[in-house]
Amino acid sequence: MKFRKVGPLKGCITVPGDKSISHRAVMLGALAEGKTEISHFLQGADCLSTIRCFRQMGIDIVNDEEKESVIINGKGLYGLSKPAGLLDVGNSGTTIRLMSGILCGQSFETVISGDASIRKRPMSRIMTPLSMMGADIISVEGNGCAPLAINSGKGSFGRLKGIHYSSPVASAQVKSCILLAGLYADGETSVTEPALSRNHTELMLAQFGAEISSSGNTATIRPNPVLKGSKIEVPGDISSAAFFIAAGLLVPNSEILLKNVGINPTREGILTICRQMGADIRLENVRKGSGEPVADIIVRHSELKGTEIGGHIIPTLIDEIPIIAILASVAKGRTVIKDAAELKVKESNRIDVMADNLSRMGAEVTPTEDGLIINGGKPLHGATIDSKSDHRIAMSFAIASLLAEGETEIVDAECVKISYPNFYKDLKSLYAGS
Repeated sequence: MKFRKVGPLKGCITVPGDKSISHRAVMLGALAEGKTEISHFLQGADCLSTIRCFRQMGIDIVNDEEKESVIINGKGLYGLSKPAGLLDVGNSGTTIRLMSGILCGQSFETVISGDASIRKRPMSRIMTPLSMMGADIISVEGNGCAPLAINSGKGSFGRLKGIHYSSPVASAQVKSCILLAGLYADGETSVTEPALSRNHTELMLAQFGAEISSSGNTATIRPNPVLKGSKIEVPGDISSAAFFIAAGLLVPNSEILLKNVGINPTREGILTICRQMGADIRLENVRKGSGEPVADIIVRHSELKGTEIGGHIIPTLIDEIPIIAILASVAKGRTVIKDAAELKVKESNRIDVMADNLSRMGAEVTPTEDGLIINGGKPLHGATIDSKSDHRIAMSFAIASLLAEGETEIVDAECVKISYPNFYKDLKSLYAGS
């Protein structure tokens, strides 16, 4: 797909539903008793993988893709049934890691895997704590990656026991996996992180009726709750909004309104960093929806300056670092991104991929072991961009192309369907608005 520089961007966008929340709503709806109704559900490939897996385990799920609504007729904590074959999560790391915690509490055997990217991503980070809980979970190929065999009889097995796990990484996927396994344990299960990761699982578990508490960086759940079906209104995904925030800031004379965006404090690091760089961003109509804070975001073109990004803010913006790197390449001065080694094990090695592609466009960027050093302010020019089939890479360079002289071609640009199927349509609507 080819892109060229454009003039001002004007208009209003309603970004798709939050991917993290959409996943969790399906999972907890399946484990709850009675009906769960989800509105503004993300119809991206990853979330559809979660629906498909639970249907394989006997859960009745009605998905109206046009209305973005999902109805789940849950069967309770122990209502899942053995799937006929492999559970295929596609490209979804959230699906495989969170579902593994649930599957370890079942009485049947399952094998869960995904595409080539998923089969390279590290699963030892969930296998270790689950094994400590007494789970029978093994890497079929013995490499710490998917496929994972659960309750196969080849590992140690017993009823899950409650543990207090100190996670070496601040990861919502790891934390959520353990908490979901804790639903089936014989006592309390706690997870302590080095920094607080996104807390959508804790908030939603409470909404469904679980007994869960949080103190500092520790979350604790009591086992065997009776979860009750609920109504979930999914807010707009701030990770999707981030691309339009960047577009509004970077393209001269632009002004964009983003409606109904989730601003959970564990996810809003992108707003903090943009303001730190000098961005003109305003929140309006701040409110609560289904336990999550939501707001409309107005963003206007701004002259940005370089900054330093690291420490405890990293878990609140880990998915936004590719687009932050685009901002930094245009900003005046140096931006240093550190403490972000987690980027190496995303859908692609995002440190190397961002450094390579930004360099192709004329930016001055150096990859490091845990981030990037970007000397901003150099003019960008068109180039051929290898997305590595990573949706956030493709969307980031679509935004960069709006500033670049000449033509930019993005290889496998359609991979955006993983999280934002209508991304290019929404982007073009802002051209029309100007």
